[in-house]
Amino acid sequence: QVQLVESGGGLVQAGDSLRLSCATSGFTFSNYAMGWFRQAPGKEREFVAAISWSADSTSVTDSMKGRVTISRDNAKNTVYLQMNSLKPEDTAVYYCAAAYRGRETTYRIARTYAYWGQGTQVTVSS
Repeated sequence: QVQLVESGGGLVQAGDSLRLSCATSGFTFSNYAMGWFRQAPGKEREFVAAISWSADSTSVTDSMKGRVTISRDNAKNTVYLQMNSLKPEDTAVYYCAAAYRGRETTYRIARTYAYWGQGTQVTVSS
């Protein structure tokens, strides 16, 4: 049974930081690139960040470069998203996803990812 469970979301003030976690099971974690997407109220789902299965490359959306860091711990089958200097426009449901042998050129494409979590809510007040 494949599971991806996000945690770490919550209500914070602008300028605060959050660390999101995605604990996984049911698949060989080290064979999958891992990504984070988000969906804000009234907006389409968008790419946030991704990390290769070998952790030798990462990608971050332009709107969050310099403010987020993606990392993975293969011993714990977990991927993380550290977010700093949060802004009200970062308010969204954040989803983690897994892509088998995902390639850097496809990290930003949602259909690349076979497995998805249920999301964790991040709300940033002004």
